[in-house]
Order: sequence, then C-alpha cells, then structure tokens
Amino acid sequence: MLADYLINAFATLFVTIDPVGLAPMFLAVTAGATAATRRRIAVRATLIGGAILFLFLVAGRGVLGVLGISVPAFQIAGGLLLLIIAIEMVFEKRNRRKSETAEKAVSQHAAQHAAHQEELHDVAVFPLAIPLIAGPAAISAVILLSSQAVDTVSYLGLALVILVIIGACFVSFLLADRIERMMGETAAVVVTRLLGVLLAALSIQFIADGIRAMIAAS
Repeated sequence: MLADYLINAFATLFVTIDPVGLAPMFLAVTAGATAATRRRIAVRATLIGGAILFLFLVAGRGVLGVLGISVPAFQIAGGLLLLIIAIEMVFEKRNRRKSETAEKAVSQHAAQHAAHQEELHDVAVFPLAIPLIAGPAAISAVILLSSQAVDTVSYLGLALVILVIIGACFVSFLLADRIERMMGETAAVVVTRLLGVLLAALSIQFIADGIRAMIAAS
C-alpha cells in the first residue's frame, strides 16, 4: 500500500538523517557566527544536501544499472550499511563520530579563516550538507526506497518525503539552540537509542527483502 510505503520511507530517512540530532552539530560548526550568518548557512546546507539526495533519487537506479549492480544486491548492501549505523546509534557511537567530524571542521576552519566570518559559509558544504545531511547512509536509503517505488505516485510520494525531511533539517538548524536546551543530554541519548532500534528493524527488513528477491530471481 502507498501509505505503508510512505510511512516506511519517512521513518527510514528521518532516523538515518536525524534532523533533531543535527542541531548540536550545527551549533558546533557555526560557533561565533551571527544569527543572520547562521540563517544563510542553514539555507545553503539544506539546499545542497537536498539537491544531492534528489540527484540520487533521479539517477540512483541508473547508476546501479551502469555498474551492473542488481537492486536486490544493493538492498542487501544498503541494509547492512543502515544496520551498522543503527548499531552505532544504539551504542552512542554515531553522535560521537558526528561530533568529531563537526569539531574537525571547526578547527580546520578556525585555522584557515579566523578573521573572516562570512567564510563560515564553507561549513554549509562540509560537514553540514556532506556528510551530515546527505551522507552514505542517507544516499543508500534514497536509492533503496526509490527501487521499491512501484509507480509514479509512490515515486512522487518519496520525493515529497525527502522534501519534508530536508525541511525538518532546516527548521532544526534555525531552532538549534532551543532544541539543545529543551532536550538535554539524557533525553538526547534516550531518543538516539530508540531511533537506533527502529532503524535496525528497518534495515533487517531491507536485507530480508533483498534476499527474497535474489532467491526469486535465481
């Protein structure tokens, strides 16, 4: 059913990209920026991240065809990748890795552009758009979900889901300081682990679907 497909797509992308969890990362990489600069960074990061995801939505299956990779094989590989991400989330490794990426970007930027606040816009591309929004897991999820679209309506529905998730990222960036204060460290850990369990279940479903499709095709 279309509703089940869209709910599954939303859950997968929301957990994979984790718009709420990006809030503290956004604060870290935009430290010292004015409110206006932060807004511009938020707009640029979400536009670039969204463009990358839409690119793989449109061309992802074609890329698989050129490389000679079957959809079931990619389902299994993508499911395994999402499962690894889920395990990291459950054991709090994903946020730590994201924080390290953000901190590295901040230190590199501070060393190179300390006197130029406008050049903070560089962080909109890395690490915000890539890899925090449009990372390997998100790209894999988009290709996986697009391969499951049975008709034009479901395909357009997936595009709408991606748009909603990107919009959620933008809102999260704008409200980053408030979200961090409201959630607190304990609540953030609990939410991350719950989302990790959900993503693990979804990734196992991807793997199972891929294996079934391979057996049916053999």
